[in-house]
Amino acid sequence: MRNPYDTEERRAFRDTIRKFMQAEIEPYVDEWDEAGGYPHEINEKICALGVFGFAIDTAYGGLGMDDQFMRKDVAVEMGYTGAGGVMASVGSRSIMLKPLTELATDDIRRRALPELLSGRAGGSLGITEPGGGSDVANLKTTARREGDHWVLNGQKTFITGGMQASYFVIGARTGGDGLGGISLFFVDADTEGFTRTPISRKMGWWASDTATLYFDNCRIPADHLMGPQDRGFFAIMDNFNYERYMMAGQMLGMSQRCFDECVAYARDRQTFGQPLIQHQVIRHKLADMSSRLDAMDALLNQIAQLINEGEKPVAEIAKLKVFCSTHLEWIASQAMQIFGGAGYLRGHAVERIYRDVKVMAIGGGSEEIMRDLAARQMGL
Repeated sequence: MRNPYDTEERRAFRDTIRKFMQAEIEPYVDEWDEAGGYPHEINEKICALGVFGFAIDTAYGGLGMDDQFMRKDVAVEMGYTGAGGVMASVGSRSIMLKPLTELATDDIRRRALPELLSGRAGGSLGITEPGGGSDVANLKTTARREGDHWVLNGQKTFITGGMQASYFVIGARTGGDGLGGISLFFVDADTEGFTRTPISRKMGWWASDTATLYFDNCRIPADHLMGPQDRGFFAIMDNFNYERYMMAGQMLGMSQRCFDECVAYARDRQTFGQPLIQHQVIRHKLADMSSRLDAMDALLNQIAQLINEGEKPVAEIAKLKVFCSTHLEWIASQAMQIFGGAGYLRGHAVERIYRDVKVMAIGGGSEEIMRDLAARQMGL
């Protein structure tokens, strides 16, 4: 469906990303998935496109501008590759860039941002813990002040990109219970007292690296506190809005890829003496898939315009993520039905995307949490 907000500049940006993904990512996705990783230089190649530089000054290697529609285009094209694990690990830096850019000292920004934006170094956000994910207000990792240092103790888990990251933004408790006692910290991977172990054998995202992080009397300089003490919860929540919107964009891309693969397969596959696409039941499935794609795209565009106008539509973004994850799950399931037995075999996009559905419905805020957040934001 035509996007009424589209411009020539946005189309050119989108086409550049699409051509790169088609040439540099899609031909190798299955190989990387089976290997459980991808070449490090892919980080630098993707970062060279400028896809993580929005709202970051050129002095730090950023683009010096922002546009939510271009951000959406990045997410959609990443999702369309069907390379969920690769994009998750490369993109892990994106969800720590906003607090790093807005809250870290200038010395930290000058040291870390050029490395992250160029792809030379990786970065991750550490919020989720073994005892809880979406319940951020009750995180258990602690940070206590000792002279010119903060001392961190605790664990983080399910940290995407955590094994290859050089820099981390970590949430830790500096005050009392609840949301009012949480602060954010910048942590270098080579800090004494910090260790990590990989998490393997995941249902999907095979090519991603996922880690558990350990802080055992991990001492960091006092100026690695990011933003006001005990006010980190609000920065975390603000950052989640960006992550959730981008995940919704990825889900649109994943859904579109399922649809396109189904159309191509149904035109080629012969059943009962005619192409599969000539059977009414298949045509109706495709029509229903297309209508859901249009709805996802329209909602993403509407919210992108609101964001570009300066609004922070928290409830709408929460509803958007649920809307896209439920439609992705249905579309991926229908795609598997259209492919039949062929869809159950490893080696093509529909099979990979089907495995990645659930992480999109859980990561960044589960469907249940998103519904509750939306209701509270609506005053219900």
